[in-house]
Amino acid sequence: MVKDNLQIPLIKYLLNSLLLLSLIVGLTACGDQPVNNPHRSKDAKANVRYGVFTERPKTLDPARSYSANEAIFTGQIYEPPLQYHYLKRPYQLVPLTAETIPVPIYLDKNGHALPENAPAKEVAYSVYNIAIKSGMYYQPHPALAKDKQGQYRYLHLTQQQAGKYNTLSQFKHTGTREVTAKDYVYEIKRLASPKTQSPIAGLMSHYILGFTAYMKTLDKAFKEAKQHGKHFVNLCNYPLAGAKVIDKYHYQIVLKGKYPQFIYWLAMPFFAPIPWQADAFYSQPGLAKNNISFDWYPIGSGPYMLTVNNPNSKMVLEENPNFHGEKYPTEGMPGDKAKGLLVDAGKQLPFVKRYVFTLEKESLPMWNKFLQGYYDQSGISSDSFDQAIQVDSKGNPHLTAEMKAKHIRLLTTVEPSLFYFGFNMLDPVVGGKSERARKLRQAISIALDYEEFISIFLNGRGVAAQGPLPPGIFGHQSGKSGYNKDIYRLRNGRLERRSIREARKLLAEAGYRHGINPKTGKPLVLHYDAVVSGDPAQKAQFSWLRKQLNKLGIQLDIRTSQYNQFQQKLRLGNTQMFMFGWNADYPDPENFMFLLYGPNSKVKKGGENSTNYSNKEFDELFLQMKDLPNGPERLAVIKKMVTIVRHDAPAVWGFYPKQFVLTHEWNRISKPLSIGTNTLKYARLNPNQRAQKRNLWNKPLWWPLWALAIIIVFLIIPVLVNYWRREHKTKKHITK
Repeated sequence: MVKDNLQIPLIKYLLNSLLLLSLIVGLTACGDQPVNNPHRSKDAKANVRYGVFTERPKTLDPARSYSANEAIFTGQIYEPPLQYHYLKRPYQLVPLTAETIPVPIYLDKNGHALPENAPAKEVAYSVYNIAIKSGMYYQPHPALAKDKQGQYRYLHLTQQQAGKYNTLSQFKHTGTREVTAKDYVYEIKRLASPKTQSPIAGLMSHYILGFTAYMKTLDKAFKEAKQHGKHFVNLCNYPLAGAKVIDKYHYQIVLKGKYPQFIYWLAMPFFAPIPWQADAFYSQPGLAKNNISFDWYPIGSGPYMLTVNNPNSKMVLEENPNFHGEKYPTEGMPGDKAKGLLVDAGKQLPFVKRYVFTLEKESLPMWNKFLQGYYDQSGISSDSFDQAIQVDSKGNPHLTAEMKAKHIRLLTTVEPSLFYFGFNMLDPVVGGKSERARKLRQAISIALDYEEFISIFLNGRGVAAQGPLPPGIFGHQSGKSGYNKDIYRLRNGRLERRSIREARKLLAEAGYRHGINPKTGKPLVLHYDAVVSGDPAQKAQFSWLRKQLNKLGIQLDIRTSQYNQFQQKLRLGNTQMFMFGWNADYPDPENFMFLLYGPNSKVKKGGENSTNYSNKEFDELFLQMKDLPNGPERLAVIKKMVTIVRHDAPAVWGFYPKQFVLTHEWNRISKPLSIGTNTLKYARLNPNQRAQKRNLWNKPLWWPLWALAIIIVFLIIPVLVNYWRREHKTKKHITK
């Protein structure tokens, strides 16, 4: 009897399983997309591009954001006065929202005009008069929404009213208005606000006229506002001497002294326009409590606007319906036309209507989705490098047969960045200006074989550095005339690192024969400070470093710490050796040479000179170089500077990273722009071709499901037959 009761649920279970399989097969067969498509788009052929972000953005406020992972979004939304030409190299500034590139007017201390080539010591003020384009409007935003009486709807919410909103999309009404010169000045003022705490406030205080005093003025104003229970301080009511509105479409920036590199800052979101209404809107405490702020919800005039901000899952950029328009460049470099880079010359931007970015913390799922066609382009992790790239005998990368079969393209570019192994020049052992310390640093520089490091840990994605200036930066020298003669030599026309024998000779001259410390009679022990990265490869890198110094008989003590602790060590000078990197903020040699300028010492001045290097001749040349225009005179000064730091060796120059990007054939040919961040508007794709490839690469295997269905059927039949026999037998017995 118990057996019969068990058969009924079993039959129901098997029938339900069969029904479920039928439904799955039926539903998936009716769709026009592969069943494993991770994107929930209804239209597989929509003009949408799919990408990833691997780190949650901390802020999207243009006055505060200074990270590459945030620039993916801020670069498309905010529009500063200038931008970099998409195709021309070396990097060239062109107008974006400005009518023309402003040319500074130099004045002496009495306000008299000086010639363009006036020496820096004679220039008291640099005046930039900037004209912006008319007819530019902000994206739709509730901060700009007005009622029928012309009053702003959402600028005077009570805390209770504001607390009801959890996302920006919950606001029923939005509005817009024209971008004016006043908005650019307002953003410059925000850089000085204690509420904003901009990372470039310290730098700007050295240059923008009255900026330091303005910071104190705003600090007082915010404290007084807080005492009176006010949450918004309208910066329009507080004038700044170095940033003035001339009229609706013109404003002026006044700098102290001569700072030619300031022009590059005008291509960064720090100097994009911000309407005071947005500041007032986001200052309402009920909204800030629910993360409705500049950090999460940007407001700009650029080609895209952020419509979904879920940093734990997905970020979506959509075309700004109020975008003023821009056209694809009509000229580029020689060969750009042949490469197909000018096929869209003069056409209206942007081409892609929507960008969907998904958070991917693991490299393997990201890679597999790229190969399935669900991400439009991809970097290459170490785990997937061999699957994607083959390196020939000359060290040149080529796509594997698997990638070629999918018609995937490889884009490579050397980044305007430097990773260096630094010595703390204040350290009594490796630092200082003595011949002993210099030869010790040179010996270590030879021993640290960065060609080997690049091969092992970067899969060849880097170029061994010959000095502080990477390719693409004026003054960079390469080839037979530009190598570091203290560390390398030319042999049979080929550049090679000097031998370990030469390094040991230098070490002996430094007083450490065979790596022995003469004071202790034991091997010299040096200390290396590193940040705990969580990368499994870090342990192997530590082992590699020990091996390199062991070639000299030197023992390496590795001290790890969290990033904040590491930064504190650098600030206090509690390091001996360390690895650090620098990405170009702008394509000028000053942006790298100032890492070695004495008055920028990390310990003494809190600057970016983390090695605390100081050389009087170098510092004098730096001051001369930074104010010169690019040309033969400036190049001659740079060569002298590079020769000095190569010889002094305050750092092992390490490597310039090389970026590898894989892109599918349905993406139009593109050109890497390492300095500029507003490049999504130039991308174009063929969504129909992508849909075809996705279907081809993701054909489902239905036979396992059908096999399972057949198995279920064969399981059901005996059970049904057995059940029917028992029931029939029972009925016969009752009848009798």
